[in-house]
Amino acid sequence: MRSCPDRFRTSWTRSAGVSLKPATSKARTWQIDRLPELAADLVHHKVNVIAAPANASALAAKAATSVIPIVFGVGEDPVKLALVASLARPGGNATGINFFTGEVVAKRLGLLRELVPAAVRVAVLANPANVAVTSSTLTAVEMAARSLGMEVQIYNASTWQEIDAAFAVLVRERPDVLFVAPDPFFQTRRVQLAALAARHALPAAYSVRQYVEAGGLMSYGTSLVDMYRQVGVYTGRILKGAKPADLPGRAADQVRARHQCFDG
Repeated sequence: MRSCPDRFRTSWTRSAGVSLKPATSKARTWQIDRLPELAADLVHHKVNVIAAPANASALAAKAATSVIPIVFGVGEDPVKLALVASLARPGGNATGINFFTGEVVAKRLGLLRELVPAAVRVAVLANPANVAVTSSTLTAVEMAARSLGMEVQIYNASTWQEIDAAFAVLVRERPDVLFVAPDPFFQTRRVQLAALAARHALPAAYSVRQYVEAGGLMSYGTSLVDMYRQVGVYTGRILKGAKPADLPGRAADQVRARHQCFDG
């Protein structure tokens, strides 16, 4: 299966009609506190366009420049994030895709409850370094949990060591289910998260299907691969001369549930 970055590169190359070498600044372990520095580095190098397929990177890019075109992929309403004036008429220097990871939290928790009807205590694993996404996710989870008669326990992790430490506490406290908050760093640790949840027989729900492909129980959300493809298409169109203000933002087309199938 082709990776998200591969889909992005293929899409922008086809859309632009040329093959270019991206100038990449990358926080290898998704150190969110470094994103403003990395965005400033891209602005310093006067790149033609900045592709930012995550809330935190999009906000960092928007804060760094009001001139260089930005193509974002964000999991929450880009208007509420102040990235665009509206999806239909973005204005400014940014446009992109809303792929709804933050806006389907209640449905995701509801599906997890359907899989484990007796569940009362839900553990939420969140990344406190990803302040904006974590805050909105926790608010949505707590509201949804109240409506379902569930109790929320919050566990924080920003490094792989802290993920291990959080699961060590989870094993002692034994919540009924686990809800993993949407987060780019967690996506890079999806094999670790899926393996730990399976090892400790803890039913867990995730935001995108890549977790299920890594062995996780279930996900509910839009396609991350398709989001990268759409960001690539818009990036290519800007490289051909289109202006972000003239490219309406798009909402993801479909939201899907994915889960493991077990025989016997």
